[in-house]
Amino acid sequence: MEAWREEKVMAHGRPRLVLLCGLPGAGKTTTARRLEQELSAVRLAPDEWLSGLGFGLFDGDARERVEQCLWQHAQALLASGAVVIMENGFWESAERDEKRLQARAMGAAVELRYLQVPIEELERRIALRNQEPGSAVLTVELLRSFQEQFQPPTQDELDLFDAPLF
Repeated sequence: MEAWREEKVMAHGRPRLVLLCGLPGAGKTTTARRLEQELSAVRLAPDEWLSGLGFGLFDGDARERVEQCLWQHAQALLASGAVVIMENGFWESAERDEKRLQARAMGAAVELRYLQVPIEELERRIALRNQEPGSAVLTVELLRSFQEQFQPPTQDELDLFDAPLF
């Protein structure tokens, strides 16, 4: 086993999948970057891949393909004993269940970190992000439509996941 993989397995006992759940502006990327360092993890960010491949962030077909590829990559990493952070947003409970059950079947621990932020704060953060050069503009109307589609995890659902390492 490669040294970096061996360190991750030894530090955490078993592979671990961390799902970051929340709307745009909730802090998923900030949290993922911090956890990447703290957990010696591999961070998989669909938005970064979409941008890097020249797709728009709101291209649904491209997003679906990229997320499928990243999930396959995540499974390979988990099989090698790694800690993997996915910052897809995981808006639907069915998607969260699917990832949890598949990762658990591989012997991985699975965390769900729900980043719950009031809509007013999301709007403020998005307005700041929209001012950044090269940023994909997200309107308040689009953010509110996303909020209507979002299925926040219930406490019963959160209880199905492993506790965070820290």
